[in-house]
Amino acid sequence: MQTQPAVNAAITQSPDQALTLSGSWTARGMQGLGQTIAGLSLPPTSMAQINGAAIDAFDSAGAWVLQKLLLRASGTQTAAAVTGLRPEFARLLQAVQGEVGVTAKVAAPTERQPRSRLERLGRATLERLAQPLALLGFVGESAAAFAGCLRHPQRIRWRPILFNLRSAGFDALPIVGLLSLLLGVVVAYQGANQLRQYGANIFVADLIGLSMLREFAPLITAIIIAGRSGSAYAAQIGTMMVTEEIDAMRTVGIAPQEMLVLPKVIALVIAMPLLTVFADGLGVLGGMMMARLQLGVGYGEFMDRFVKAVSVTDYLIGVLKAPVFAAIIVMVGCFQGFRTQGGADSVGRQTTRSVVQSIFLVIVADALFSVAFSALDL
Repeated sequence: MQTQPAVNAAITQSPDQALTLSGSWTARGMQGLGQTIAGLSLPPTSMAQINGAAIDAFDSAGAWVLQKLLLRASGTQTAAAVTGLRPEFARLLQAVQGEVGVTAKVAAPTERQPRSRLERLGRATLERLAQPLALLGFVGESAAAFAGCLRHPQRIRWRPILFNLRSAGFDALPIVGLLSLLLGVVVAYQGANQLRQYGANIFVADLIGLSMLREFAPLITAIIIAGRSGSAYAAQIGTMMVTEEIDAMRTVGIAPQEMLVLPKVIALVIAMPLLTVFADGLGVLGGMMMARLQLGVGYGEFMDRFVKAVSVTDYLIGVLKAPVFAAIIVMVGCFQGFRTQGGADSVGRQTTRSVVQSIFLVIVADALFSVAFSALDL
């Protein structure tokens, strides 16, 4: 008849006073261990070396007993060093030492084998998915804060809304108008040579009207606002995160979402359609001037054809894209600002990410709009 191997916790002391721990350091496996510890001969002045590599099982009871052994081996209020513990055993011991207010001296575990290519791919995938999931959570928090403001209108902060309307809307009129005018000029100039070959000069009005009102005006406006205002949102909130102003706001009971995010969302959702209409007018004006210079199409002829070629639906499609683009720009800019950690370099990094991600998502949203409108025959 074979006997089962002993699994109880054991302590072996070598002639050089080093201790080797083995067995199952659990509540069930520590019978008689107290007498073993009491009978140990430990050096009075120097800390004993303790090796825990042979420990097979470990729980909180074993951690408490090992903690007492460490204190006895050191003879001071600082625990002696223990080497060879598995990472999960070391974390449990540190948690117990934290409960009693003792700093752990647990040697770092041996270096693990290099990660396989599949493991690295999986970890990289999880890291890439973490940010979109965090962005969705941020959008949900903002939606909940907006719903709370709708239930209690007195919580809406009108002064920040008006300030953001001026800074993101009115102050952006010059750059939006200039770039839209130049874009209309470029589109008309590039189309002029092709239209002239077929004697279809008048169709430049169709080209300018449909391209500017449906696509170019809302898109160029969104890109300008993403680089101008979206980056400013990320930099402002990121600086407040670095200087701990956000934590101070939470401490005094001010919700950062209601104070910093919602006014920007409301203001830009109002301003973007107006900026898009302004860009529509300047883009068509630029195309009209180039059509007269390159193709000899007069202003009256251009407008007559423009009214026939462009419907109200084409105009509204461009305008209705603008609020969606505005929400994307504000959400991404504020989200990246709240993710700022560290110092000024982190502010710059998150600001750059906000601009890149905003423009990317705006273009993706515009592509999805095109697919949807094509499916709906609009």
